[in-house]
Amino acid sequence: MPTITRIENDHLSIDVSSLGAEMQAITSRDGANWLWNGDAAFWTGRSPVLFPIVGKAPDDTLLIDGKPYPMAQHGLARRREFSPAGASATACRFTLDASEDTLAIYPFDFRLSVEHSLDGATLTVAAEVENRGQDPMPFGFGFHPAFAWPLPGAEGRAHSVILDNGAEPDRQPLENGLLSPERQASPFNKGRLLLAHGLFENDALVFPEGAGDGLTYEAEGGPALKFRFENLPNLALWTKPGAPFLCVEPWHGTAAELGRSRELKDRPSTTVLASGETKRFAFSVTFPV
Repeated sequence: MPTITRIENDHLSIDVSSLGAEMQAITSRDGANWLWNGDAAFWTGRSPVLFPIVGKAPDDTLLIDGKPYPMAQHGLARRREFSPAGASATACRFTLDASEDTLAIYPFDFRLSVEHSLDGATLTVAAEVENRGQDPMPFGFGFHPAFAWPLPGAEGRAHSVILDNGAEPDRQPLENGLLSPERQASPFNKGRLLLAHGLFENDALVFPEGAGDGLTYEAEGGPALKFRFENLPNLALWTKPGAPFLCVEPWHGTAAELGRSRELKDRPSTTVLASGETKRFAFSVTFPV
């Protein structure tokens, strides 16, 4: 059975499950709940870790050097039990190593480490992917945290996402979970996107490039969450229409493109890691507490 590890300080309390190294709760000292609660009526996820793919593969099948492997949407890590690898009052670390089970669907010897840590009112979630095998290892990686919408204490207020760089990045639409090769005009206006559930009627908003390395998710005249991204050039925003959450998803890798190569190494923004190398990916979010 999964175990829950709690880290906390004077500002925040974070619960992390050993299943998927997935956050289960972010609670501030005033009792406000900032993370989505996983209500099965909408979506049971809360903050899954996406590895070794982000999004879907055609027919849920990857090609690796021409050989097919079954792979569900967003990869294998979110459904695997991680091992504890150290904890303190304000930080915890979990690892997932390749096994006979994972090698059958992803033929690489990897170690995935995920650490959650607190520094004041800032939460940082960092992941390291290590290639422990001899062959170059292609993969995608992403974070998928879901935050309350409306934010605590901001019911009835307009909510926005504001890019630090003030950009208007193109959107790449999804068709049955795969990226369409076409690009669409940005829904951002001078870096600001006013959120509305109608934006998500055709799935997530995916911005393959140009969104920058930071943003703010805020309620007008209310609370604001400030994000920073490390080595995560792709951004998606997602909810199910009518659901009370917003996923802010920084990625390094996307779904496969419709009608293009099915090879894992050819997916957009795929990382290919040499033997013995490690790559780090991280995001931080500062809460108004």
